[in-house]
Amino acid sequence: MKRLAAVLLTLTFSSFSFAADSFKVCWSIYVGWMPWGYGDEQKIVDKWAKKYGIEIDVVQINDYIESINQYTTGAFDACTMTNMDALTIPAAGGVDSTALVVGDFSNGNDGVVLKGYDSLKDIKGQQVNLVELSVSHYLLARGLDSVGLKEADVTVVNTSDADMVAVFPTAGITSVATWNPLLSEILTMPGANKVFDSSQIPGEIIDLLVINTEVLKNNPKLGKALTGAWYEIMATMSGSDAKAVAARTSMAQASGTDLAGFEAQLASTEMFYKPADAVAFTRSDALKTTMKNVAEFSFAHGLLGDGAPDAGFIGIETPAGVFGNKGNIKLRFNPSYMQMAADGKL
Repeated sequence: MKRLAAVLLTLTFSSFSFAADSFKVCWSIYVGWMPWGYGDEQKIVDKWAKKYGIEIDVVQINDYIESINQYTTGAFDACTMTNMDALTIPAAGGVDSTALVVGDFSNGNDGVVLKGYDSLKDIKGQQVNLVELSVSHYLLARGLDSVGLKEADVTVVNTSDADMVAVFPTAGITSVATWNPLLSEILTMPGANKVFDSSQIPGEIIDLLVINTEVLKNNPKLGKALTGAWYEIMATMSGSDAKAVAARTSMAQASGTDLAGFEAQLASTEMFYKPADAVAFTRSDALKTTMKNVAEFSFAHGLLGDGAPDAGFIGIETPAGVFGNKGNIKLRFNPSYMQMAADGKL
C-alpha cells in the first residue's frame, strides 16, 4: 500500500505537539460536519477555547480523504471522518486515534445511484464511480451482498468526491456511490435512481470527530473545549425557534444547498443532538460488532497495511470490549468527554 507507506514515512520525520496552547482541527463538507463550520463562523469554538485557555483553529478542507491524510501526518490535531476511514487511514498508519465526538450515523445519507435502472441487481457488469476504499466502497459491498452479488460482478472506478457531481452526467457513466450533499445533487439529474442507501445498514457508517490520542491525553482541555462547543451547536441547531432556523440556514448555504435541501439531508441522518444519546450508542454492543464488520471488509481490501495477518491486527477499543489485538490498539471509542457534557460538567 503506497499510501500507507508514505504516511508511515512522513510520521517518521514529523512529530506532534503533545503539550501546547494552540491546536488545529480540520473538517470537510458533509451534513453531519457542517456544525463545525458554523461553530467556527459564530465564534462558538473560540468561546469554548477561551474558557479553557487555549486556541483552536478550525479549517475546512475541500477534499475529504486529503483532510484525513493531513491529520494522519500531524498537520492537524483532530479531524472529522467516518469510523471506517478512522481505522484504515490514521489507525492503519500507526497513529493512535480516539473518537472524541460520535456525532451521528448515516441513515440514508450515503447511497448507490444507477442511471436508467431502478434495481440494484441491474448494477451487475457496470462500472461504479466512487471514492475507492471509502465508506462508499463499504456501502457498495454491503449492497451487493444483499442482492447476491459480489464486487467481482462490478468494476470500481476510483473518483474523487470533488469530481463526483461533474462525472455522473457524462457519457459512459452509469453508476456512482457517494454521500450527501453530492448524492442529493446527483439525484436531481435525468435518469438517476437511488437503488441502495445507508438506511438499509443503520448504525454502520458513523460520523466522528477523531483526535490524536496522545494529544488528548496531554491536553484534556482541548477535548473539553471541542466537546462543549459541539453540544452548544447541537442545542442551537436542533430547536424550532428563529435562532435554530438561522443556524440550519447558514449550514445549508455553506454546503451549497438551501434550508429545505439541508433539512432533507438531516432527515436521513441520525444526529445525536443530546450527548446522552451519543454515549448510549457508543457504549452499545452493536458498535463493537459494527467495527468487527468494518475491520473484516478493510482487511479483505488490504487496508490494514501490508503486514496485517488478519482483520484483528489493529485493536479497536470500545466500551463493550476490544476487537482485535489488545497489544496494538490504534482506534479508541472513548465516551468520557461526551459523558461530561451529558452530566453538565464541561
